[in-house]
Amino acid sequence: MSVTHPQGFVAAGVAAGLKSTGRPDVALVVNQGPSYASASVFTANRCKANPVLWSQEVVKDGVVKAVVLNSGGANCYTGAEGFQTTHQTAERVAEHLGIGAGDVVVCSTGLIGVLNIREHVLAGVDAAAAALSGDGGPAAAEAIMTTDTVAKQVVVEGEGWSIGGMAKGAGMLAPALATMLVVITTDADLTAAELDQALRAATRVSFDRLDSDGCMSTNDTVTLLASGASGVRPSVEEFTAALTRACSDLALQLLADAEGADHSIAITTLNAATEDDAVEVSRSVARSNLFKAAIFGKDPNWGRILASVGTTGAAFDPADLDVALNGVWVCKRSTPAEDPSLISLEERDVTVTIDLKAGDASATVWTNDLTHAYVHENSAYSS
Repeated sequence: MSVTHPQGFVAAGVAAGLKSTGRPDVALVVNQGPSYASASVFTANRCKANPVLWSQEVVKDGVVKAVVLNSGGANCYTGAEGFQTTHQTAERVAEHLGIGAGDVVVCSTGLIGVLNIREHVLAGVDAAAAALSGDGGPAAAEAIMTTDTVAKQVVVEGEGWSIGGMAKGAGMLAPALATMLVVITTDADLTAAELDQALRAATRVSFDRLDSDGCMSTNDTVTLLASGASGVRPSVEEFTAALTRACSDLALQLLADAEGADHSIAITTLNAATEDDAVEVSRSVARSNLFKAAIFGKDPNWGRILASVGTTGAAFDPADLDVALNGVWVCKRSTPAEDPSLISLEERDVTVTIDLKAGDASATVWTNDLTHAYVHENSAYSS
């Protein structure tokens, strides 16, 4: 159940002293080939961390042989010194593996504006390289955690090939992509262009639909590595479907571990004129602090949903909207319908359904409620 499940991959996770807790904080995932095709997507935030700036150049040729990740510090807005730490981290990995630094993706997560102690990072690389094994996936998944309470891992099986993945993220979850680091591996034999096509299709309906708190990170990275070690070449359509399942599974694991959350909320907009309209409407509700606070208080206040729908540019008739909470249609034709007291918000999972009656497109955005614990977590964050 890890990134080392597919053939051709080894990994490790070690403690290097970057976290004040002494917990594991450096991870290394290595593709042993025979293929080294890759694809990556990064944060859309214009303010990007040093590892993202480095890795965006690394991935341009579609070849990645290793991914090194650290938690405990984002290495963002740390100047030339911070970028040099990223560069030397890639070089140290390359020295251990006998590869070029230009084939090493670097990822960091943690607080912005704080320099990682370079000696600790490099010592962590040394230790991780020495600990690489086919059983090292779970340790790597643990080492990338920050405010996460559990490691996030997934495996999806194909016909003679497989996908493995790990992710971290518990706050600042908003597209694109979410405050997350994700490494996905496969032993399928596909080209970099095919991987890129599949990854963008998968992230569009998974990570990009996760909107926990509307805050976009500076460090988001999703990297897909293909070893080709199975010798099996699935169709792009078959691979994309499996990759989408893997990404969706990881996205929902991130949501389930969102900082301080009591409820996981799926907001589905139906019968929109376009998919973009459906996403815009669902996302508008997902970003309403009034709505999220109501769900935390177990108050089925559907008026806050309609108010959020009305802020969008989607096509609909404001006098003819339907809304359901947990399957109870509390609003029909923009007027009160079923009794809200029929709705129970005691369980973790909540569903919101919005019918725009403007077309046949639909989309779901996932979010969570706004709680006292979220405020506390983000007023006193430490690694």
